Amino acid sequence: MIAARSSMVRSPLVKAVHRHRGFSVAGLRERMFTWAFRDLVYAQIWEDPVVDMEALDIRPDTRVVAIASGGCNLLSYLTANPARIQGVDLNAAHVALNKLKLAAVSELSDYDAFYRFVGRADMPCNVDAFDRVLAPRLDAATRAYWNGWDRLGRRRIRAFERNVYQTGLLGRFIGTAHFLARLYGIDPRTLLSEPSNARLQARFDREIAPIFDKPLVKRLLGNPASLYGLGIPPAQYSELAGDAPEMATVVRARLRRLLCDFEVSENYFAWQALARRYDPNGNGPLPPYLQRQNFDVVRERVARLDVQQISMTTYLDCQLNRSLDRYVLLDAQDWMTPEQLNALWWQITRTARPGSRVIFRTAGQASMLPEKLDPELLRQWSYAEAQSRELFKRDRSAIYGGFHLYVKAA
Repeated sequence: MIAARSSMVRSPLVKAVHRHRGFSVAGLRERMFTWAFRDLVYAQIWEDPVVDMEALDIRPDTRVVAIASGGCNLLSYLTANPARIQGVDLNAAHVALNKLKLAAVSELSDYDAFYRFVGRADMPCNVDAFDRVLAPRLDAATRAYWNGWDRLGRRRIRAFERNVYQTGLLGRFIGTAHFLARLYGIDPRTLLSEPSNARLQARFDREIAPIFDKPLVKRLLGNPASLYGLGIPPAQYSELAGDAPEMATVVRARLRRLLCDFEVSENYFAWQALARRYDPNGNGPLPPYLQRQNFDVVRERVARLDVQQISMTTYLDCQLNRSLDRYVLLDAQDWMTPEQLNALWWQITRTARPGSRVIFRTAGQASMLPEKLDPELLRQWSYAEAQSRELFKRDRSAIYGGFHLYVKAA
């Protein structure tokens, strides 16, 4: 127990999340979150890479640094032909997942084998592919992670024969949401068969929306711990709630946008929410890196992508002045204190070339930078407000309150 506690004290994730004393209510919630977050959270990252790539304007000499999460975006950015992508993440499980996906792109025989492993991710032959082809080519830490045991005593790699997208915090959160929906007589999977978005919207308003008025659902969503499965720590919970009277109202509105504001046939996030998977045959919507027509270019460029377990700020501290071009922060700034935020942006500003771009998402609508960032740093960046609003409207992931793009002054 002493060794475990000492490890937690040194953890970069702990430093990022813990703000209150351990025996306070807020402190206990923060420690519950870091305990939950220590293993796999996202098998699929929940940000839209098509929107990202338009905002980033990636070119052949572009050097990108991005928080890795589930890795879908990093691999998808390869289709835009950057010079280099560096992924960083505090979560060792995310790093192991990214490195496994990189090996699958590089080493499996063809697109069909790659899609079976990463796209379907639910077949016994995937374990054999890992043992024969992938494991010998992985670094020792990644190989040990996937050969290790999960909390139920199962070999971790076997998630790829059960459907890896139903694992991790997010996968279990979506599974719990399906269970609750079935308690009220609704099978979310049937919404995928609706022939038009108008029909789907009508069913959502008639069948799904009323569930959020149920006392049990209101009570569950009123507890910040209920959203740990979305990767939302206590500090971000209040940002997500905003001025809404209760969290159930917010979650219902975000879910409606996810399912109803975009054609389901073009939105793989809706597929994951409703079916907990991609189309088994690869005929439905997919992130760019999983699309058949992009397989060859992703494989050709995969050596340009690397992933490390390190914080963004620490990684940037080791980089040269004016050496990078694009920064992808996901929603990590929602977690940060003003001191952490300023330390990060000092490093971004130092390492950014003129014209560099930073993108991030927020649980609430507004960017936190005008309120929290040192004015001297903020003056060196231009907020692309109109473009940010337009890109937010097209962001199929749909669960965030805002998408933000900043451009470095020349």
